[in-house]
Amino acid sequence: MRRILIVGSGQSGLQLGLSLLRHDYEVTIMSARTAEEIQGGRVMSTQLMFHPSLEHERAYGLHLWEEETPDTGGFGMSVAGPDGSRAVNWFGSLPGHAHSVDQRLKMPRWLEEFENAGGRVVIHSVTLSDLDGFARLYDLVIVAAGKGDLVRLFDRDPTRSVYSAPQRALSVTYVHGMTRRPEHPDVDALRFNIAPGAGEMLTMPSLTTSGPCEIILYEAVPGGPLDAFSDVRGPQAHLDRALELMREHFPWEYERCGDVELTDDRGVLTGAVSPEVRHPVGRLPGGGLVLGMADAVVVNDPISGQGSNNAARCAAVYLRAILDHGDRPYDAEFMRDTFEAYWDYARHATTLTNMMLRQPPPAHLMEVFGAIGAYPRIADRFALGINDASSFDEWLFHEDLARGYLAEVAAGRA
Repeated sequence: MRRILIVGSGQSGLQLGLSLLRHDYEVTIMSARTAEEIQGGRVMSTQLMFHPSLEHERAYGLHLWEEETPDTGGFGMSVAGPDGSRAVNWFGSLPGHAHSVDQRLKMPRWLEEFENAGGRVVIHSVTLSDLDGFARLYDLVIVAAGKGDLVRLFDRDPTRSVYSAPQRALSVTYVHGMTRRPEHPDVDALRFNIAPGAGEMLTMPSLTTSGPCEIILYEAVPGGPLDAFSDVRGPQAHLDRALELMREHFPWEYERCGDVELTDDRGVLTGAVSPEVRHPVGRLPGGGLVLGMADAVVVNDPISGQGSNNAARCAAVYLRAILDHGDRPYDAEFMRDTFEAYWDYARHATTLTNMMLRQPPPAHLMEVFGAIGAYPRIADRFALGINDASSFDEWLFHEDLARGYLAEVAAGRA
């Protein structure tokens, strides 16, 4: 029986570990925190997972919150005009529902399922020196932790990394009491709001420790008017600032917030992400090799909602590569080939994220957003790309193809 060590207990590491157990691999997961510490801690992300990602979970019986989680069935976008009104406003249907489950619910349950299925969980903050010793005890070591010292094992890939610093200041707030938009009163939706030059605000339904909720995510251009959380002290002050900014910059969304309250005192988060792609093979001081996974090697800002989806896809790709590899050694070639198979998808999510982070946005992207008001069918095609970013390579990622598509729609040929 092949022995595999996974360092990290997030979406990718636990999904892969649980899936490998079904195929009779001996798997150990090292987590820096216990299930109880995760459950009682601060929110970690927004984690809206689209239909293809949920299908990877369902294939192994891992989507355990199917009935309780709000079904996100659409994607809506608004762009603020100079006078504060909505210069652009549209709504498209997602192909299949998306679900967001608070990682404080999900990861503790998955850790429990992992142990019940025969996996071994070790609570330990792994250092580089620790990993050097572990590498000699396992056939394959995978680093699925996207933060901390272990990330230094994987060098930045300058050919695939567009940015070298965070492009947005992030603020997350989990709330109860936010109502649906009147444009789609029967459908929960991911809402994307743009204040040109200042940044974005996203809202999305989720399931948290106290039931269904809404997540408010600010993506502030550093130094701009939405970058306003550095002096906030305390969770209620955080919510008050989020609502104050919404009232000023996105008043149409503020209308939904008459009865809003925090889900809990740990339902707020601030931070920043430096988008980056790293080389997947890490070499330890003793000569051993480790394979980077998901956020350890491809880090995207959450502006496009691709992070947890990339993690789920990465776990599925790595699972297939391990199963297909049989009893052969997990050498550097295997690691590079496995990552490249994942990158074949992740490159599209990365391109989408980088495009949406650009300031000012690409002209053809704003032309697409503006055209949707006149031609609603474009909204559904855009929503399809949010659901699976690879479809954007057929049009949106290429200025000439995007404008050609808009011309075909206007002429009634598409």
